[in-house]
Amino acid sequence: MPNHLALAVAGGRKTQSLIEHCQSLSAERRVAIITFTQNNQQEIRHRLAAQAGDRHNLEVLGWYRFLLHHFAKPFLRFKFPKLRVRGFDYEGRPFRMAKGKDRFMNRSHELYSCELGRLSAELMGTTSALLRRLECLYDEILIDEVQDLSGYDWEILDALLESRIEVRMVGDMRQAVLSTNPRGQKNKQYGYAAALKWFRDREASGLLDITYKTKTYRCRPEIATFSDSIFHSSWDFPNTTSANTMVTGHDGVFLIHSQHVNQYVERFQPQCLRHSMASAKQHSLNFMNFKASKGSTFERVLIAPTANIEAFLKKNVHLETTSAAAFYVAVTRAKQSLGIILDHPGASDLPIWVP
Repeated sequence: MPNHLALAVAGGRKTQSLIEHCQSLSAERRVAIITFTQNNQQEIRHRLAAQAGDRHNLEVLGWYRFLLHHFAKPFLRFKFPKLRVRGFDYEGRPFRMAKGKDRFMNRSHELYSCELGRLSAELMGTTSALLRRLECLYDEILIDEVQDLSGYDWEILDALLESRIEVRMVGDMRQAVLSTNPRGQKNKQYGYAAALKWFRDREASGLLDITYKTKTYRCRPEIATFSDSIFHSSWDFPNTTSANTMVTGHDGVFLIHSQHVNQYVERFQPQCLRHSMASAKQHSLNFMNFKASKGSTFERVLIAPTANIEAFLKKNVHLETTSAAAFYVAVTRAKQSLGIILDHPGASDLPIWVP
C-alpha cells in the first residue's frame, strides 16, 4: 500500500484527522504519532485521551525524542563503539570544521540537536538493524505538521517511506515557519514551503499518495480568500473554501488606520499579532509574534504589518516564501475578522474600518 499525505489548509482539522484515524484502528495496531513542537504533542495526547481512550498501542513522540530513542541511543555504538549518549544539547552547535564525534556531541557526550538528523541518517546507512527494529516496533508512523522537517530528516523519511511501516502524514506547506534545523544546508532546496516539491516527487515515484483538503472550518470566507492571495499563483495551491457561515456583524478583512487602532481594539478585543518587536514598536498593545501563534485560533485578529507586508497590500508585491508563510499563519488564526494596520492603502481594495 502507498503511504499517505494529507495537505490541508489552516483550520482544515489536520490533527483531528490523525486522532480519528487512531480511533478507527484495532488495539493490536502499533502506532507512533510524531510531531515537532511540545505544544502539539500535549494537544495530541489530550485529544487521544478524550476521544480514543486509554490505548496502550498509541505512543506520542516528539521528532527529537523519536530520533534519540530509536536511532542515536541504541545504535550509536555502530558508528562510535566506545561512546554512549549522555544527554541532549538543544542550544549548542559544533564548530565549523568539526569531525568524528565532535561533529555530533559536546565534551559531555550530549548530542547536538542540530546534528541529530544527520547522525540518525548516517546510522541508518551504517546498519540495516535500525530500520528492521523500527519495523518490529511499529505498524504505522503518523507525522503531524510534517512541513516542520528539514535537512537530513528528508533522508530519514525517505527510508521510512520505503519500509514495511505504513507512514501517514498531515501538514500545510503554507504554514512552514518552524524547522527542526533552520540553519542546516542539507536538502536546503526543500526547506519550508519548498518541501511541497519533495512530496510531489515521491508521489510521482509511487511512494506516496497525496490528498488535498481545501475546506477550512475556522476562517470566514473573506479571510480564506485573502489567505489564498498571499502565495504567488505559481505555487499552484488549491483555493480554500470555508465552512464558517457565522455572522457577527463584523466579519471579514479590514484595514485600520493607526489613529483608529485603540478604538478598534477597545471595541472588538482582537488578538494582536506582529512579526517582531520592530514591526510594532509604535503600538502599545499586547502582541503575540506570528510564529508563536501557530496552532492557535482567535475570534478576531489585528496584525501590525512589516514593510514587506505593506508592499504586498499596497502594490501587490509578493512576499518571499518564509515571510509569506509567517503572514499566512497570522492571517489564518482569525475566525471572524482580520484587521491590518495600514495608514495608506495604495492599490488595496480591502475595506477600511472607521469608528
